[in-house]
Amino acid sequence: MELTTYADFAVRLVNTEEPERGKDALTSVEEVRRLFSPGGRGVKLAEEADVARLRAVRARLRAVFESAAEGDQSRAVDLLNGLLIEFPVSPIISGHEHLDETGQPLWHMHLAENAPTATALYAALAGMGLAMHLTAHGVDRLGICQAAPCRNAYLDTSTNRSRRYCSDRCATRANVAAYRARKREAASA
Repeated sequence: MELTTYADFAVRLVNTEEPERGKDALTSVEEVRRLFSPGGRGVKLAEEADVARLRAVRARLRAVFESAAEGDQSRAVDLLNGLLIEFPVSPIISGHEHLDETGQPLWHMHLAENAPTATALYAALAGMGLAMHLTAHGVDRLGICQAAPCRNAYLDTSTNRSRRYCSDRCATRANVAAYRARKREAASA
């Protein structure tokens, strides 16, 4: 597993809240468990206190994405460094059961799931993944959807650094709204 894939943990957590709509999906220990892979250690560790603790981590991760989207790279990095210091990770080498053509294990890095709480585990994985993504691709590859009122976080993986929306659905909705606005403007002119 490439360590940058852990960045999806950050996106998944941030997007449990829709602040502009006043919606929050992170309301129970079951929702905390859904953030983790089924059968993983985080599912077993999850307890009611993790709801509030993960909401606090979510706010900090959202601030990273918002700072990046606003072009404040230093603030985004400082905020992310704060999470990395508070929630350290332990890398491990894994081969699972994947073998190359000669029968040798395909060794790769994972992040160990040895944190004491579900929050600490999730924050460590999300923070490290986001840090790996940021250093590999740039701060400008972290974004907040520009389709109002969405405000979901996303990772820009486009080849030309042009992504502005969290999904095709939001992009289509924004484009249709812009088209209709141009039509209204042309009709009134």
